[in-house]
Amino acid sequence: MLTRFFRAPALGRSLRTLVVRSYSTEAVAKIDPSDENRLNHLRNIGISAHIDSGKTTLTERILYYTGRIDDIHEVRGKDGVGAKMDSMELEREKGITIQSAATYATWKDNAINIIDTPGHVDFTIEVERALRVLDSAILVLCAVGGVQSQTITVDRQMKRYNVPRICFINKMDRAGANPWRIIDQLRQKLKLTAAAVQIPIGAESELEGVVDLVNMKAYYHEGAKGEKIITKDIPAALMEKVNEKRQELIETVANVDDEIGELFLMEETPTSEQLAAAIRRATIGLKFCPVFMGSAYHNKGVQPMLDGVIQYLPAPHHVPNYALDAKQNEEKVQLSCSSSDPLVGLAFKLEESRFGQLTYLRIYQGTLKKGEWIVNVRTGKRVKVPRLVRMHSNEMEDVDSVGSGEICALFGIECASGDTFTDGTTALTMTSMFVPQPVISLSIEPKGKESPNFGKALNRFQREDPTFKVHVDAESKQTIISGMGELHLEIYVERMKREYNTECVTGKPQVAYRETITSRAEFNYTHKKQSGVVGYIEPMEEANEKGETVEFSNETVGMNIPANYIPAIQKGFYEAVEKGALVGATVTNCRFVLEDGAAHAVDSSELAFKIAAISAFREAFMSAGPQILEPVMDVNVTAPVEYQGSVIGLLNKRKGTINDSEIRDEYVEVNAEVPLNEMFGFSTDLRSISQGKGEFSMEYKRHVPVMPFVQTQMMEEFKKAQAAKNK
Repeated sequence: MLTRFFRAPALGRSLRTLVVRSYSTEAVAKIDPSDENRLNHLRNIGISAHIDSGKTTLTERILYYTGRIDDIHEVRGKDGVGAKMDSMELEREKGITIQSAATYATWKDNAINIIDTPGHVDFTIEVERALRVLDSAILVLCAVGGVQSQTITVDRQMKRYNVPRICFINKMDRAGANPWRIIDQLRQKLKLTAAAVQIPIGAESELEGVVDLVNMKAYYHEGAKGEKIITKDIPAALMEKVNEKRQELIETVANVDDEIGELFLMEETPTSEQLAAAIRRATIGLKFCPVFMGSAYHNKGVQPMLDGVIQYLPAPHHVPNYALDAKQNEEKVQLSCSSSDPLVGLAFKLEESRFGQLTYLRIYQGTLKKGEWIVNVRTGKRVKVPRLVRMHSNEMEDVDSVGSGEICALFGIECASGDTFTDGTTALTMTSMFVPQPVISLSIEPKGKESPNFGKALNRFQREDPTFKVHVDAESKQTIISGMGELHLEIYVERMKREYNTECVTGKPQVAYRETITSRAEFNYTHKKQSGVVGYIEPMEEANEKGETVEFSNETVGMNIPANYIPAIQKGFYEAVEKGALVGATVTNCRFVLEDGAAHAVDSSELAFKIAAISAFREAFMSAGPQILEPVMDVNVTAPVEYQGSVIGLLNKRKGTINDSEIRDEYVEVNAEVPLNEMFGFSTDLRSISQGKGEFSMEYKRHVPVMPFVQTQMMEEFKKAQAAKNK
């Protein structure tokens, strides 16, 4: 049994920071005998990877082989149709997944709920919320690119929610495909105990099928679309390699499984059944990662991988999930996964459809029925379920009821992403997912005449995507949108034009700077000789238990400040940290400690104490070693090896710190940390120095202090801008 805990990083936001899962190969929750057979034949999986590793192509093949679609269509929609799971027109045009899409399929009497997630880091919240509710995942890797920047991000997300996974090395038909190098990268870069359970028959353009190292069978793919699997004996030419890799598999599993370990020490060879059972135990226990291989595009290796999903990944009742009981001081309670118990479900994704808001729900226990009343635990509102559907990308199938462990969607329910629904007999609430903070902002306004669709679109996008933020700047009165990257915001601006017929004009991208303090500073401030506050501010090393990076602490003794004025002081502090004194950026990592004060029986008021708190904070802030922090990105650049010097020079020019440089075949991969402010226009420069062959991805890493001369320069520019506004 393995139990792991996760606490959200300081600059992330989480309603509750505890996410717990433990795994066992035996059923870990009490379930009805009537449920057991259904749950044993059910899998909830996500498909995740670095951008352009072939996730959506793989999902398309899975749907075809399981009979969910009648024909195969390609991702970029060259045939005018496009992949089933990329239902949005923008996705088909750009050839990328923007929104995660859910579907379900049947494979050999087993039901599989599948969520295809985006690979681009700007849409990382889609991966985050899918992994929050799924029991297991397929990590897809390119046989040439291997472990890339977003692979590392996805791996971190899987570890955050303790999700067991199998790996699928895709694109084995490409020139330079080398699965053994990729498995080494899984071990070195991701620190996974990984080993191949298959080896390829042929390589690159001559790929014919795979050899199963567990059952010692060769699988060949025949038919126009690889739909026929022919089982044959292993080719004699491959026997030496097969025996070597099977021995490596047994040794790797022996390190993480006691039963195989004992056989190994006694120099006995495990049977196929013993080895398969051990791989399942170790995979579900998060100790091992079986590696499959093939080519989704050329219809090779997909069906054996589906067999691996059923054989090695957990059923819903093998994954203990926990809720917090609001009636018992948020005590942790294990959910049963039984359909006869009180309903508990989590709304993990929202979408706007032509029928109204579509709410994706994971049922953890109980049964959800069409027409019954359910309660939103956060708001306490009772709502009726008017329509219940199973999703198949943008299509849906009506159902009357959904049992525990299933994923479904509801219509006509007003809620937020992360809300828990019950039947009203319990006050259980699920722990929320980690939401990263936005790092880039744009000013936006409708082109021409203002239309009600502008506000309607922004409200909808905010409800759907917790990483997309909208606010109106108090001084400039401009509408500001914030998100995870340039592409993220560009997609939403384009969607406003297409879906709401509202063309928008955007301003220059603004970096999400932060302000902080480096030392303690005391304050003793009196507002109009009547309402005073005394205390100090100090730096916070990390976020508190609630995940907050600013904190108000009331340490007053006695009644110098009446208790009814404390909330006003707290409100004043939280208002003051919204705009720092240096450049008007949000203040972070700061604690406001109130120790004493003074009040006037007649003249003191809530407003007076609020103003006193704001003024006291601003006065102390300038004495506490204030600093401006800027977001630094983890940048991963891949380019032909002849451009290595130019790429490193370009990163140095943009104040980048090179962390790692690795040559793989004909390409060089450079990993660096670069301030986000220096990354605007980087893609254009990279293309021009590499003749269009260079690619890059970036991900927010942390906020760091800017250079002193840059801070002085930014403060002067801010003062000039303020003076110009006040004229």
